[in-house]
Amino acid sequence: MRQNTTPTPRTTTDLRDVLVASTDAAVQTWLRDVAGSWDRTEQVDDLTDAEVRRLVALLTPETSRELFDSIDTSSVVTVLSVLSPAVGAGLLDSLDHDRSAEILRRLPADERRDVLDRTGAVRSATLRGLLAWPDDSAGSRMDPTVVSVTQTMTVAEAVETIRDQARTATLDNDEVLVTALPDHRLVGVVSYLDLVLAEPGVVIGDLMDTDVVSVGALADQEVAARLLTEHDLSGIPVVHEGELVGVISVEDVVDILDQEMTEDAERQGGSSPLEVPYLRASPLRLFRKRITWLLMLFLAAMYTGTVMEHFESELEGVVALMFFVPLLIGTGGNTGTQITTTLIRAMAMGQVRMRDMFRVVRKEMATGVLIAATVASVAWVRALVQGVGTDVALTVSLSVVAIVLWTSLVASVLPLVIKKVGIDPAVVSGPLITTVIDGTGLIIYFSIARVVIDQLG
Repeated sequence: MRQNTTPTPRTTTDLRDVLVASTDAAVQTWLRDVAGSWDRTEQVDDLTDAEVRRLVALLTPETSRELFDSIDTSSVVTVLSVLSPAVGAGLLDSLDHDRSAEILRRLPADERRDVLDRTGAVRSATLRGLLAWPDDSAGSRMDPTVVSVTQTMTVAEAVETIRDQARTATLDNDEVLVTALPDHRLVGVVSYLDLVLAEPGVVIGDLMDTDVVSVGALADQEVAARLLTEHDLSGIPVVHEGELVGVISVEDVVDILDQEMTEDAERQGGSSPLEVPYLRASPLRLFRKRITWLLMLFLAAMYTGTVMEHFESELEGVVALMFFVPLLIGTGGNTGTQITTTLIRAMAMGQVRMRDMFRVVRKEMATGVLIAATVASVAWVRALVQGVGTDVALTVSLSVVAIVLWTSLVASVLPLVIKKVGIDPAVVSGPLITTVIDGTGLIIYFSIARVVIDQLG
């Protein structure tokens, strides 16, 4: 039997092995074998400055693009910081404009200026234009090199124009954007299928669909992501004062949603966004991101102690009341966190707005009644089993009902009000809502105790 003599490609999972081999083939093999974004990021982060320079020297435009498109942005910034501005400019040339702008935005101002000064005039002007848009806006995340035709062109002219533009522009969209002269105003879209099936002499204006979903360049990037996903688009045009300025693709939306969800999760935990991967965050950075909110929450929690001091006589008169304090404030805090987490996510997806406040309150209060009745029943049984007496058991049960309903009201209204005044509603959930409910819950608890328990009255 004849044996198979085809060589089996060797695997490479260690980036330092690539540096030892020092060949483009080794780089390609490593990119093939180490496909995970985080795995690649970790290995690049582990390199010394000298090893980073050796790796960059091995990269081709193709491997450079694949590598720096896949690893974390903060890691790319670290790589650029150990390279000369000219080499950094060369690396960014292999990336799309929007990805390059995202990286440049993270560089210190002087390093960013040096890299842009060593970038070609046309590309430099494009990148500077992207950097001029506000952070987290749709304009800052768009690709300005968009394929477009005018409504007065024939199909034959449009096809030739698309071929010419495709050399420098991206073709991520399933449709061609149609603009009007001379102001480059977006007036419609036409599909590639329609262009293929139409006669060469047909005018684009007769083929195009004028019902175009677009987003303003100054709109929040999350708005763009939501519109694209809601309408199931491959890309969404970005306009400014009616003029077409770029397009955001579905690949960009994945990054946007991932970034927004990460930031919301961090804020809901009472911390400012890290802006770098967790393992790359130094203790000092973690301290700076957390201490402000911790101090604010600490000061807010001080009134809980004030409430306890104010009701000191009640605690001395019926010591059993103290047993249920953790249970009650925990129930209130957990209820509030559940509501705000769900509500804030719905707000981020555009499902809930300020005008929906009454519907939200009605829904959450109805849910709160069901939850309060269930938890109060369990609390009643628990109190009787503990042998504290029916008056204390009744106090605990009534307090659970009142605290859950109060929490449902506050947690339903607060995120919408905070959003209305221009503050990220994610900051009101988690620790903050828990702190607010703790103090008010104790006031409710001891006030009910004064009414129900005879010896306190």
